[in-house]
Amino acid sequence: MDSSSEVLKERLGKIRGLKAKGVSLYSDGFVPTDIIRDLLEPFQDGRQVKVAGRVMTRRLHGKSAFADVRDETEKIQIYVKYDLVGKEQFGFFESLDLGDILGIEGALFITQKGERSIKVERFVLLAKIVRTLPEKRHGLRDVEARYRQRYLDLMMSEGVRDVFRKRSQLMREIRSFLEERGFTEVETPMMQPIPGGARARPFVTHHEALDTHLYLRVAPELYLKRLLVGGFSKVFEMNRNFRNEGLSSQHNPEFTMLELYQAYANYESMMVLTEELVTTMVRKVCQSETISFGEYHIGFKRPWKRISFYDELKEKSGVDWRRGKISSLAGEVGIPIDQFPEEVDQLNEAFDRFVEPELVDPTFVVDYPAVTTPLAKRRTDDQGVVERFELYVARMEIANAFSELNDPFEQRERLMAQKEIIGVDKKLDEDFLTALEYAMPPAGGLGIGIDRLVMLLTNSPSIRDVILFPQLRPVSYLNLTTPHGEKGEGV
Repeated sequence: MDSSSEVLKERLGKIRGLKAKGVSLYSDGFVPTDIIRDLLEPFQDGRQVKVAGRVMTRRLHGKSAFADVRDETEKIQIYVKYDLVGKEQFGFFESLDLGDILGIEGALFITQKGERSIKVERFVLLAKIVRTLPEKRHGLRDVEARYRQRYLDLMMSEGVRDVFRKRSQLMREIRSFLEERGFTEVETPMMQPIPGGARARPFVTHHEALDTHLYLRVAPELYLKRLLVGGFSKVFEMNRNFRNEGLSSQHNPEFTMLELYQAYANYESMMVLTEELVTTMVRKVCQSETISFGEYHIGFKRPWKRISFYDELKEKSGVDWRRGKISSLAGEVGIPIDQFPEEVDQLNEAFDRFVEPELVDPTFVVDYPAVTTPLAKRRTDDQGVVERFELYVARMEIANAFSELNDPFEQRERLMAQKEIIGVDKKLDEDFLTALEYAMPPAGGLGIGIDRLVMLLTNSPSIRDVILFPQLRPVSYLNLTTPHGEKGEGV
């Protein structure tokens, strides 16, 4: 039996002993009235306090003891003295384990060494830890274990907690930014009879009562545009999307997008809005217009660089992708046609290979090939491209925006052409096309990947670092011994 199993057996034995003595290991009724962060600044010597938190360190010194207790906000030292709490409580304190959760009442004071502390007058065990905490200095060193046991990752790392506090702050700031500009937050269906708004493989489920297949949303676009038809002029949704595709440092099957639409606007309007929104978020979250991301130092001072999709691809690949057959050109530059059989895929792969690696500072890539984007308006002076941009920062796509196509006749033709590309199983959303026939105002639409934006603003190298519970390959549950013992007996 390994050492962790031995420790677990000892812990279970201790728990059985405490229960036999009638000790309550999971008490309730204690309600803290203070949070630790607010006690530290300003610190009021002698103030009576009532806090709850987890024991993170403990030091015994004869008839006195010190411990560090942490709540969600901060940690504070507590001082437990035999003469003050009595024999029974002091003995109980000596038996506690790192990770136990306590309710504590006492008075603030400063030790001889200048440590801001609580002199404990009474404490109660609110929750008994069964497992053993990771070693404090290193926390969870195994990266996959950090994601699978995020609760331990959060417990042991202030830096990890800070990432998710900043994520929460970012969401609040985006909502405030948009509401100040007259946008209305809405909710659209996450289960849809026809997956639409993006070229992606959906997750499929079955609704028993309706006896029909439904699809988890790959994008909210077609529903949000229906709201423009209905009379809303500025709408946004913080939406969860689901795409049944690969995983990587930038991709998770379940992810968060900001998607917004503004009537009587276009992709130029969306570029201005994107610059304003992102620079505001950088200042709010990072208190600067320059951030560090890995090896890069990235400035967000406006205006940002703009480049043309075709022009930049020609310069970087040495091939004019507007001349000749796309598949032949793809073959010339080493793109395997069997892996990328369609022209749209070949163009996107060429861009990813030759251009994307160079896009570190904020850059708008504009005027995409029309074949890549059936929901965007064509440029009036160049029917081969559409009024679309993507924003790249640190070699990642952060945002995508169009001048939205509102001609129902052209929209039907282009969706039919897309249907031919991606297969007959792709149904047309006839209700969306009907909605366009009631006249949708000209509009600009914008989508921003929240997870990737959080990666940038927290200097996180992987999308899994900014999603609390990222999708992982299933495993047998970490080979952990059951807390009910080797043979399943209770405690």
